[in-house]
Amino acid sequence: MIRFEGVVVRYPRRDRPAVDGVTLDAAPASVTAVAGPNGSGKSTLVRALIGRVPLAAGRVLVGGEDARAVGRLALARRVAVVTQREEPAFPLEVGEYIAMGRFPHRAGWGGAGAADRRAVAFAAERAGVAELMSRQTDELSGGEWQRVRIARALAQEAGALVLDEPTTFLDVAHEMAVFELLDALARDGMTILLVSHQLNLVARFATTIVLLHRGRVAASGAPADVMRGETLESVYEWPLVVTRDPAVGAPALVPLRGRGGRRS
Repeated sequence: MIRFEGVVVRYPRRDRPAVDGVTLDAAPASVTAVAGPNGSGKSTLVRALIGRVPLAAGRVLVGGEDARAVGRLALARRVAVVTQREEPAFPLEVGEYIAMGRFPHRAGWGGAGAADRRAVAFAAERAGVAELMSRQTDELSGGEWQRVRIARALAQEAGALVLDEPTTFLDVAHEMAVFELLDALARDGMTILLVSHQLNLVARFATTIVLLHRGRVAASGAPADVMRGETLESVYEWPLVVTRDPAVGAPALVPLRGRGGRRS
């Protein structure tokens, strides 16, 4: 389990905290989604987890232990993270890139062993990129690159997977493929913590949605409890209605046209 407990993060020269007293739990065998407008603190939570920003207050627990006390290698064995942006400094073969996920398990700079090769092959197969192993990373489409990044994270064999906007710039088919994969991983027992703008997709797949607004938790719970018109209108500051997804019955957000765009 990953737990954020009263977490406060402040950036220099900012009037208010980026994250202000956030508490949330991401449990095993479930998808926990963090949603909210731009600047609400979603990505800052991921940075706090991996130690990229200091905490002004609170703590982040992984498996009941303070993430800051665990150590980077030990943390990487427990939590795999797919950040929002990443480009290799130079092209790599896909198989080599995925194998980078095995570094937390290697002693020093030792070469890959049989267990590493098995983990890489399994991760590539699970993420649906086994046929890309001999390709160069700069030859991949956006959807292929994102799945390769997830494969590298899976090669870490961690019990938790944290992803920051994993479907940015992807088309509908690739978005669905990523969410279906995350759902399958959760069903297999992994802890999935997901940051996403895609509220309608999140409502389909998440067990819990944590909605942030100006660094604070505005609502938290099952999708049906969080996806309410009055709550979302207040947070996103835009007129909308919440209806039902005709395919699966999940709540779905429909933004309305603003007054300036309405026709008489």
